[in-house]
Amino acid sequence: MSDAAPLPRPLTPVSRVLRLCLHALLLGLLALAASRAVAGSAPRAGAVVAACAVLAAVYAAGVRAPAVHRSARAAGVWLAAVGAAWVALLVVSPDGLWIAFPLYFLELHLLRLRWALAAVALTACAAIGGFVAHSGSPNPGAFLGPVLGGAVAVATVLGYQALYRESERRRELIEELIATRAELAAAERGAGILAERERLAREIHDTLAQGLSSIQLLLRAAERALSEDRTGSEDRTGSEDRTGSEDRTAAPEVDARATAALTHIGRAREAAQDNLAEARRFVRALSPPDLAHGSLPAALERLCAAAPGPRVRFTVSGTLRELPTPYEVALLRIAQSALANVVRHARAGRAEITLTFMDSSVTLDVVDDGEGFDPRVDPRFDPSRAPAGEGGFGLPAMRARAESLGGLFTVESDPGQGTAVAVTLPLPVEAP
Repeated sequence: MSDAAPLPRPLTPVSRVLRLCLHALLLGLLALAASRAVAGSAPRAGAVVAACAVLAAVYAAGVRAPAVHRSARAAGVWLAAVGAAWVALLVVSPDGLWIAFPLYFLELHLLRLRWALAAVALTACAAIGGFVAHSGSPNPGAFLGPVLGGAVAVATVLGYQALYRESERRRELIEELIATRAELAAAERGAGILAERERLAREIHDTLAQGLSSIQLLLRAAERALSEDRTGSEDRTGSEDRTGSEDRTAAPEVDARATAALTHIGRAREAAQDNLAEARRFVRALSPPDLAHGSLPAALERLCAAAPGPRVRFTVSGTLRELPTPYEVALLRIAQSALANVVRHARAGRAEITLTFMDSSVTLDVVDDGEGFDPRVDPRFDPSRAPAGEGGFGLPAMRARAESLGGLFTVESDPGQGTAVAVTLPLPVEAP
């Protein structure tokens, strides 16, 4: 028996009531034994009362001692003292036999199971011996009473402990479910925020930023045309000076208007350029946090390192090049969704994510060695095949995200053969 006992659990209302009932039962039986000895004028009434008092004192001292509840050794010493006091009472009074029943519960409560069963057996033997010694003639009741009492006590305590463990498991499960629900709610809120940020980034990139770029091009063309007109006007003015033109006074006015127009166009170009830079900064700020602290390969590397379940390896092939923000966001989200499917559904031992840069395209492959599925009939591939309320939208969402950028999305899988998800995006043509 080790010195250290498990830390006591906080008492529930039921266990607190049971403990109080045990105390009341033992003290009540002691009071009954003492009163019967005094009322019956037993020859050793004083010894019986003294033995009852000693047993009550030893019991009360252990109940109030914190060490008994913290240390298995202290509990064993206290039970030995209680047992010795009980044996003394059993020697002087046959009524001490009744104390065996609460002692069974006390031993089963404080000792480890194997030691508790041995203590219960020893207590039952002592009770049988005491009864035989006082009655002088053994009978079946002398044996059945203590044995049945011990069996009932063991069955009651073990049943209660089993119910308590089941209750604890349910409580832990409920707490886990509550925590999981809170995490899912937080994840859904985060996903909604990220989705809205991505939508805003795409809208700004595809509308405001493109519009400002068009304004820049138009203003540059207008500036170039006005400059050419101004140069042509100066050439015509010089020719008229040589030939004696009558509209010499109109030339300075045309030149002044052209200069003012060029000034306004220059200012408009500066304003458009500033707003375009601000829009691009806003788009970058709305990018996913995983991309805000590094490149797409670095974000994918962190994703693989943090993935639970299967071992995930990340590799890069080809010459790295900077991708537009919508491309990086799409590839990262597809990788996250595909890896989540691997963790939740594939039961895979290994997975690999490969990012390949080619001359005119970029490809992302997610391959696992899991149980696979049949894309032709599996509702995870096409939610329209699922019964109402079932099926997922991960693969169709990945396809839609890839096709929104003009890309190609493919899934290859067979039952027992793993799954391969590939997305290929055409790279934008760089301006010369």
